[in-house]
Amino acid sequence: MFDDMQKRLAGAIGRFRARGILTEANIQDGLKEVRDALLEADVNFQVVQEFMAEVGKKAVGAQLIRSVRPEQQIVKIVHDELVNLMGPVDPTIRFSNSGPTVLMLCGLQGSGKTTTCGKLARLLAAQGRKPLLVAADLQRPAAVEQLRLIGNQLGVPVYTEEKGDPVAVCQNGVAEANRRNLDTVILDTAGRLHVDDELMNELTRIEKKVKPHQVYFVCDALTGQDAVSSAGVFNEALELDGVILTKLDGDARGGAALSVKKVTGVPIKFVGKGEKLDKIESFDPERMVGQMLGMGDIVGLVEAAQTAVDEAEILKQQEKLAKGKFDLDDFRKQIVQMKKMGSVRELMGMIPGMGEMAESLEDVDPDAEVKRIQGIIDSMTPEERRSPERIDISRRRRIAAGSGVEPSDVSALVKQFDGMAAYVKQMSQMSMLDRLKTLAGLGKAGAFNPGARLAAPKQGTGKRLSAKEREKLRKQREKMERKERRERKEKDESPARPPGSKPLDRRDDDRRR
Repeated sequence: MFDDMQKRLAGAIGRFRARGILTEANIQDGLKEVRDALLEADVNFQVVQEFMAEVGKKAVGAQLIRSVRPEQQIVKIVHDELVNLMGPVDPTIRFSNSGPTVLMLCGLQGSGKTTTCGKLARLLAAQGRKPLLVAADLQRPAAVEQLRLIGNQLGVPVYTEEKGDPVAVCQNGVAEANRRNLDTVILDTAGRLHVDDELMNELTRIEKKVKPHQVYFVCDALTGQDAVSSAGVFNEALELDGVILTKLDGDARGGAALSVKKVTGVPIKFVGKGEKLDKIESFDPERMVGQMLGMGDIVGLVEAAQTAVDEAEILKQQEKLAKGKFDLDDFRKQIVQMKKMGSVRELMGMIPGMGEMAESLEDVDPDAEVKRIQGIIDSMTPEERRSPERIDISRRRRIAAGSGVEPSDVSALVKQFDGMAAYVKQMSQMSMLDRLKTLAGLGKAGAFNPGARLAAPKQGTGKRLSAKEREKLRKQREKMERKERRERKEKDESPARPPGSKPLDRRDDDRRR
């Protein structure tokens, strides 16, 4: 999400770091690059002009803090102004105290209106609401059937009429919600390929007759300034309460997200980040700006973990790690949990500092690599997963045949796991802050690159030895080596004794003499 914009902004801000001491002249030069990055992202020109004027005023007049590098202060100023550009935002829905709350979704064809209706229904159902979907799009072929399938998938009732007037369909849908004691109605209205009088007249009639409590414009983030222009037209006709941005998981350049609030005065309420019905979330300017500036999205990562991860399984894993135990079976369980949270690239983008690493894997599909690793582990027996050191040449060949890889790939996975297991055992005794520092070090060492080999951590005293201490250790090693050589020599020279015989006592030998 926002990959191009993130690269350009990172490059512009990186130039501040290269300059060292900041002056008014080089601040203005650097901000020109920020301006170009925003225009390349298809942000409205007037919005960019006002934004840069505000940033320039604050950057030139900012008091430099000794403990903070100058370029970090510039990043803080840009971050705060981007947040102000899109906020403040109140993502809550004001529900009616009497009768069902009616939410009307409108927009152009192809923006993802019908799917967003299903996402919103799922989100409200999770909050304890009882939604009803109303199929009022009688223009697009199969729109009614699509909404019916989504409703069946979610277990949410859908009100449909094959023919008739869309206004009457909406009115009948609200009456059905009253009859069935449902508290929320979501209207899926018709769209067009472009704004026209017929479409706007139909939507205006629905608004006047049904009187929805909230009207949302569903906006395709990929269309940039076209989406902002369409939002302006719809707002003039319907007085929108909010915008729902869709397809943010694609190649969205960020122009629509940064411009729509400033141009239309309508805030972004929700964002869709995928085709699955759970890929919708309340809009948070802080989190979105963090992703634009490559700062990650820790809040989003935690939320994904809370919804996808089994707490009982995590507690069991923590108990094992606390005892220093970690095998390939545990590794496989963690892969399964991670896949439930999202794609590898998506998760790496949420971790601060990992965005650049994800870009360096352009020629590699991390999700395919994870799937390949899981296939190798699935081809092992439970005993082999618990004790990878038992995997010899014949076992490697069998595992490779079962998972469709080469025996060398199996060997490489086992070696990589040995190094990773040592780090995991070491991290089990660390505080949370030390774990994050270690993970950052693993990232720099290439631990998250598919196919990379990770060496086991070095064990030591944790301090540099003096010359006298090194000499003492050298003498101890030489003494041990001499002792071992002497024992081997004595063993080789001693005559073989018959089985069951006792070794000769030297005192008996002296007596015989």
